[in-house]
Amino acid sequence: MALAPGKDLAAPARPPSRTPSRGFWSSTIGKKTVMAVSGLIMLAYLVAHVAGNLKVFFGPDEFNGYGHWLRVMGAPVLHHGWGLWAARIVLLAAVVAHAVSAYQLSRRGIGARPTRYAHRRKGSSYATRTMRWGGIILALFIVWHVLDLTTGTVHPGGFEEGRPYQNVIDTFSTWYGNVIYIVAMLAVGLHVRHGFWSAAQTLGVGNARRERALRLGANALALVLTAGFIAVPVGVMTGVVN
Repeated sequence: MALAPGKDLAAPARPPSRTPSRGFWSSTIGKKTVMAVSGLIMLAYLVAHVAGNLKVFFGPDEFNGYGHWLRVMGAPVLHHGWGLWAARIVLLAAVVAHAVSAYQLSRRGIGARPTRYAHRRKGSSYATRTMRWGGIILALFIVWHVLDLTTGTVHPGGFEEGRPYQNVIDTFSTWYGNVIYIVAMLAVGLHVRHGFWSAAQTLGVGNARRERALRLGANALALVLTAGFIAVPVGVMTGVVN
């Protein structure tokens, strides 16, 4: 039967178009890139944070002065506290992006292999478990840390606004404050050790020639950060910081 004039065979329906950003986020490499970049933002924060924490060894004036500077950061262009809140918002966005992409990648990996492998690579399995449980430990620690030393909600003794030096001593004068903090910092070290290497691979920095240097760099960075953070509660416990 002849087709009517102007008519054509029905063309197959086109899939709905995606915006570039939507397509990037929905892809596995997109999620891995978001995870890598957000991880590097958090890593930069950790480096700055440990440097600030170590000022506690220079006495209350130095440490309290550092705490005050955080609140006037960006002055006189920014109002009091605006710089600190900007940093908090960027960090929070990085944490959420990192957690969401990690969760979705994990679910995607499980969906791709609904049955367990007969033989699992021990190194890969260990790294996966470390990152997963380390992430959970750090998420819980962040909540406790903010409630302890930012809002003072769960702070032992009397929380004093504007006196971070004394607040730190109060926290690390309790056994549970030391245990929570040290366990969390060990999790930070393991997370950084594996995460730094994974981020380099995702962003195309890592290759066969640089593999050894990157692994050594990841190990050294994780060790320095862990030691730097743990030095503070140890300093309080031993009386070096009092």
